[in-house]
Amino acid sequence: MKFVYSDGGRDKYFKANNVNDCVIRAICNATQKDYLEVYNDLKKLNGDKSCRNGTPSKIAKKYINSLGGWEWVPTMLVGQGCKVHLKEDELPKGILILSLSKHYTCVKDGVIYDTYDCSRNGTRCVYGFWIKKN
Repeated sequence: MKFVYSDGGRDKYFKANNVNDCVIRAICNATQKDYLEVYNDLKKLNGDKSCRNGTPSKIAKKYINSLGGWEWVPTMLVGQGCKVHLKEDELPKGILILSLSKHYTCVKDGVIYDTYDCSRNGTRCVYGFWIKKN
C-alpha cells in the first residue's frame, strides 16, 4: 500500500516523536479535526488521563461512535482467524479508521496516513474498521 507520513497535526502542539497517540492521529487524519481538540476530548472520556501514551479501546470506540457518520465493520470474529489484511485490495475505498493489533490507523482510498508504514508488507490483520458514510 502507499504510505503518507502524517502525525495528525501533533507537531503544532507537541514536539515528542515517540508517543503512543495512534488513536488521536488516526481520528485526526480521518476527520480533519484538530489534534488538540481530539486529545482533550479523549482525555476527558479517559477520566482526565492523557491519551498520548495509549488510549483504551473502549474509549476510542466510544469517541468514534459519538462523532456520527461512521459505521463499524467487524472483519475478525473470535476463533475465525484473520480474514482481512492491511492491503489495498482487501479494504473498501473511502475514509477508514482501522483497528489493528495494538494500533489504530487511517486509510483513505488505499493510502495509509500514519507516522510509519504499519502494514507489515500487507500481512497485518485488520480487526475491524469504521468507514465514513456519505
